[in-house]
Amino acid sequence: MESVQPGEVPLYDRNKELKAFDETKTGVKGIVDMGIEKIPRMFVRTQDEFTEDLAYTDATRDQFQTPVIDLQGIDYRRNEIMDEIRRASVTWGFFQLVNHGIPISVTNEMIQGIRRFHEGDIEVKKRLYVKEMMSQKVQYYSNYDLNESRSANWRDTFRCRLLNPDPIDPQLLPETCRDIIVEYWKHIMSLGDILAELLSEALGLNKDHLKGMDCTQYLALLGHYYPACPEPELTMGSTKHADQSFFTILLQDQVAGLQFLHQNHWVTVKPITGALTVNIGDLIQLISNDKFKSSEHRVVASHVGPRISVGCFYRASLDKPTLLYPIRELTSETNPPVYQNITFKEYIDYAHSRGLDGVSSLNYFKL
Repeated sequence: MESVQPGEVPLYDRNKELKAFDETKTGVKGIVDMGIEKIPRMFVRTQDEFTEDLAYTDATRDQFQTPVIDLQGIDYRRNEIMDEIRRASVTWGFFQLVNHGIPISVTNEMIQGIRRFHEGDIEVKKRLYVKEMMSQKVQYYSNYDLNESRSANWRDTFRCRLLNPDPIDPQLLPETCRDIIVEYWKHIMSLGDILAELLSEALGLNKDHLKGMDCTQYLALLGHYYPACPEPELTMGSTKHADQSFFTILLQDQVAGLQFLHQNHWVTVKPITGALTVNIGDLIQLISNDKFKSSEHRVVASHVGPRISVGCFYRASLDKPTLLYPIRELTSETNPPVYQNITFKEYIDYAHSRGLDGVSSLNYFKL
């Protein structure tokens, strides 16, 4: 794979380079293990991508602070917590949870389990390597949208469908992280149910409304591995995008990199030991008729690494004909529906056909 000097745009066969990378089945880590000093051309962002970034600036350290919501005492502070979630979901689309009930020993081991997988036996990873996201319950890949993206991301991913709506057989999970995924799964399912209730109430609905729309029927866990990059200014860990979920709960290690867009500024989500980051996904923005915002976010590449994160994505299952539409109670003559009535499959098919191109898939379904 060819390297590039800053500012240099050589002629090369991109499809050939993508194919060669894909066929190694070793991901970005495989490139790093070769001891490279220059990143391959396929990872260098296009001039269009650099130009688009000029519309935004990085927030200063104290300019914006991601809301931090304390779940301690939820039994007697429920209305206060729900109000905080409403404000964060309307204004930011992102917030962090502390005192969420998952022991720090579990969150720490979850990070280590994902690291063990990515740094473990390459033959195990090769057996799980596949790009098609719905093709198997457990998979490993690098850049699922490799052929659709303008430039590849500096990231490898372990992915498993824990619930769809039937639970996964734990024996399908790799030994390096099987036990901790099963343990973390128990906690994250419970927290997901609590969060779905709080989000429902924050919208002024019955606490079971979102669960009644199948928002927690499907749960996918993605363990991302962002190796240290020799030229982080030329690439991205993850391109700007919004999540294809109702909501996402993210665990990240202490290596900063996650940023979300707020008032045309990129705001860095400061790592807090043991905290979990929640972001609103496209599906809640659609059904809330734009009341809650699905904030676009990205991960910047860094000389420091590896960076590890574990995202849990809650949504409906493709195995059911789930209908998505602006909730009737949230629309009126003065606030008419913004989006069409669509099936969840229509949304997913469209979103997956485009990859992470930085443009919201919701735009396609507006009335």
